[in-house]
Amino acid sequence: MDEKDYKYMQMAIDEAMNAKALGEVPIGAIIVHDDKVIARAHNLRETTQNAVTHAELSAIQDACREVGSWRLEETTLYVTLEPCPMCAGAILQSRIPRVVYGARDPKGGCVDSLYRLLNDPRFNHECEVTEGILGDECGEILTSFFRGIRERKKKMKKEASPKVEN
Repeated sequence: MDEKDYKYMQMAIDEAMNAKALGEVPIGAIIVHDDKVIARAHNLRETTQNAVTHAELSAIQDACREVGSWRLEETTLYVTLEPCPMCAGAILQSRIPRVVYGARDPKGGCVDSLYRLLNDPRFNHECEVTEGILGDECGEILTSFFRGIRERKKKMKKEASPKVEN
């Protein structure tokens, strides 16, 4: 593995932590071109109440503005969670040649888990994929986030139940 992959994935994790601080699902993305970060983003669905403000899509939009083209050739996308079908489609459409992700998403991942969209030869573009860079750390960030949500809901439910006196 390339040392740079770890460095850039750590930056994506920093973006995920920015999302977590906002109460968003902690997913972060970085796009690199010529060893320079040209875009960074994190999930903002709850903040914007917009289903398409995933980290990857926001980073792709910013990178397109940065390079002045919809083609993001010679870039690498680093993302903390395996992309969903919507994000995988945007990756293909923007011609990103390489994707590096941290944790697999067994319920929605469309790079390796449910489908292999980025490596389907029927599309006019395929990506090189590297998985598992800081995968345990990326997965733990998500696991602890959702554990916290479940614990808060359980606590609220308990507090809302009437108390029975004997």
